[in-house]
Order: sequence, then structure tokens, then C-alpha cells
Amino acid sequence: MKRRTLGHLAVVALAASMLSAGLPTLAWAADEAPDALIKRLSDETLGAIKSDRSIKQGDLDKIMALVDTRIMPNVNFQRMTAAAVGPAWRQATPEQRKKLQDEFKILLVRTYSGALSQVDDQTISIKPLRAGPEDKEVVVRTEIRGRGDPIQLDYRLERTPGEGAGWKIYNLNVLGVWLVETYRSQFAQEINAKGVDGLIASLSERNRSNAAGGKKG
Repeated sequence: MKRRTLGHLAVVALAASMLSAGLPTLAWAADEAPDALIKRLSDETLGAIKSDRSIKQGDLDKIMALVDTRIMPNVNFQRMTAAAVGPAWRQATPEQRKKLQDEFKILLVRTYSGALSQVDDQTISIKPLRAGPEDKEVVVRTEIRGRGDPIQLDYRLERTPGEGAGWKIYNLNVLGVWLVETYRSQFAQEINAKGVDGLIASLSERNRSNAAGGKKG
């Protein structure tokens, strides 16, 4: 399978697990089990996406609003960005880190807008969770079922303490390929050639180019 297809599957999965935060729901307990969380979000969201024509058509403004107000509370996006940037993150200034997160978010959002239009008749099956009650990090294994063969989809989640406590997603595995590691290999080339500022400039230019060309991802 081509890398672009894998990337689209990954963001479909990410969106399908998180966009349901935009639905009117009751507050859920911080101790909700991670597999129950993924199951609930996936079921709610697949239904919402299938019934929302503007999302399926890639309404970028609507998706952006959902990302800013609803998606980020369900993801440790700083950890996701830091892992994608790799060792250079530790040397980055606070300003550089903010710019990296901002540009990386835009990159992913534009991919959401294309990937969501691919949601059709999929359902998600959750596999038995292999984790103990004291575990701080877990992998929730699922399959996306629809037309064709089932697609392996795994989520890495961490238990977060304090305000906003609960399980947060920080990585995805689609057919054996982790999303963060895929971006890390791409970003490493830019960092090795031009440093952190070079990566920021490259992401910014890629996002501007995509916006100007009307591209999604």
C-alpha cells in the first residue's frame, strides 16, 4: 500500500476517534477505560461524519473549528509533535516549539479534510485490551471493517493526571506503520539539512502551497 494511502487511513482513524467530541454528550468519567473510550468515540463519530455532508465534502473551516475546540482536548498534541520532530525538540526554543505545533496541526488538518470524504460504510471492531489497571500507557487494537479486507488500526494512549485527567491519544498504527514515526523520518531530513528553523519554514511553505492550490494533505 502506498504511503499516501496509509496516511489517509491514519487520519481517517484519528478523526473517527476524536471528532465525536463535537457531539452534544454528557461528561465522561476520567477513569473511563481506554478501549471503552475508543469504542464510544469511534461509533459516535462514524455516524456523525456519515450524516454531515459538509464534513464529507471537506469543509476546511468547519474541520478547523472542530480541531481547535474539540479534537485537541483528546490528544496529547505536544507529545505527538515532539515525537515527530525527534531529538531536535529538546534543543528547540519555546517559540520554535509553538511554531512546530501550529504548522504540524495545519498539515494534519488539511489531510483530515481529504480523508473524511473517504468515510463510507466502515465500522470499527475493538480487540480485547491487554493492559493492567495500573498501566499508564496502553495500546488499543482495532480493525476498520468495510469494503475489502479489514484494516489493522492501533492507538497509543497515555493516562494523564490532574485537570483534564483521562486517556489521551498520542500515536496511531495503520497496517504496521506508526503515524508519528512516518513523519519523524520526513522531518529528520529537513532538520539535518537546515535545522529546526528549516523544518518550520518547510512546513509553512507546504501549508501555504496546499492552501493556494486548494489541496487537502
